Amino acid sequence: MIPTAEEQLYRKLNRRFQQAIRDYQLIADGDRILVGLSGGKDSLFLLEMLAKRSKIDRPKFHLEAVHIRMTNISYESDTAYLEDFANSHGVKLNILETSFDASTDHRKSPCFLCSWNRRKQLFQYAQQQGCNKIALGHHRDDILHTALLNLLFQGQFSTMPVKIEMRKMPITIIRPLATEEEADIRQYAEHRGYRKQTKICPYDTATHRDAVRKLFEKIEEISPNARHSLWNALEAEEKLIETAE
Repeated sequence: MIPTAEEQLYRKLNRRFQQAIRDYQLIADGDRILVGLSGGKDSLFLLEMLAKRSKIDRPKFHLEAVHIRMTNISYESDTAYLEDFANSHGVKLNILETSFDASTDHRKSPCFLCSWNRRKQLFQYAQQQGCNKIALGHHRDDILHTALLNLLFQGQFSTMPVKIEMRKMPITIIRPLATEEEADIRQYAEHRGYRKQTKICPYDTATHRDAVRKLFEKIEEISPNARHSLWNALEAEEKLIETAE
């Protein structure tokens, strides 16, 4: 029987997913992995793929998820849908709430404060639950765009590592979608009927990341192999696996 277009897409995504886990040694027997579930297509796809992977005999690992709501930001996440989605894949979803006061530090943007507080909650909860790894839904496009951002605005050739061990806490961050392309995940999410979450943020404006995303599209028009070249350069510089201070 000839596989459907959706089946072919899943096979491609799954092949890349398994390759990333194997090549970057992201999962080991006995791991307790916490998935940061924002509710976007990438984190939903990550949860689905890890849940399926957890049903394989080796490696054996525990999986749960957490969704963090920022109470002072109008982020209308449908937590009932997220809970149903997680439960349908045999994963427990924990919902936490936090907030920040943008007036307390004018040196930092509201976006930074929001991200920092979410990350703080994520790390704290992971340690409370005895999780040794946190899985985030960044894909290859995110990693490549970050490399360009750092190069253009910070003068550094660096990016979000696929695997990064934290020195100040017994936590390792892993990005199992590192070899996936956003366009494929978006197409799969449409096939699967992932429900979009509504974000109405008063601080949501055009960012450098938006500009770099558009710039990268232009670069790929000039050089169709640009994403592969940049990825190979990052691997050559060993920027994809690091130990954090």
